[in-house]
This record gives sequence, structure tokens and C-alpha cells, in this order.
Amino acid sequence: MSTQTAVSQDNVPAIPNGSAAAAILSAGIGSLAVALFTIVADQSATAKNLLSIYKPTGALSGVTTFAILTWFAVWVILEWRWRGRDISLKRINTIAFTLLVLSLLATFPPLGDLFRMHA
Repeated sequence: MSTQTAVSQDNVPAIPNGSAAAAILSAGIGSLAVALFTIVADQSATAKNLLSIYKPTGALSGVTTFAILTWFAVWVILEWRWRGRDISLKRINTIAFTLLVLSLLATFPPLGDLFRMHA
């Protein structure tokens, strides 16, 4: 028979969660950036040409490149601002999940076609 000793929570230093919150929220913003760049590329021939960094893949190369740059910039800024702070993860997770759902809905063809401009 073994005996276990209880660990007191009082002696454990609090670890700030600001860095984790920055990563979670920036992922949600990055996913929305993919959707927004995709919609813009679908709507405008000029934007489609500008976003065509690698011709064989077309605008997808620019869409993903600029979405990654957006995600990274947001992550760096939020990390810088929130490092060492305690952030409400419930609120951040809700916002990030909402952004993810919006980005999925915006790129789903029947719903994404609602954004199509009629000439």
C-alpha cells in the first residue's frame, strides 16, 4: 500500500497565460484572413493578379502567403502586449472559435457566393 501526499496549490507559482491567449486569438484572426483574402481574390481580377505570386497555383499562393503574414504579425503584436499577463481564456477561445466558424462559412461555396458582386 502506498500513501500519496497532497500537493498544496499555494506553493505553485502562477504561470501567466498571455502568450497562449495570443497564439489562440492570432490563429482565429489568421483563419479569417484566409477567408477574406479568398473573397477579395474571387471578386477582383486586379486582386487576383496581385495575389498570384506563383503562377501555377494562381491567387492561392498570395492568399495563403498574406494570410500567414497577417497571422504572424498579429501573433507578434499580441505576444508583445500580453506576455506576462493573465487573459480570460474563455473569452479568447470563444472569439477565436467564432472567427474560425465565420472563416469556414465565408469560404463554403454556397455561402461564399453571397459575397459575389454582380456586374
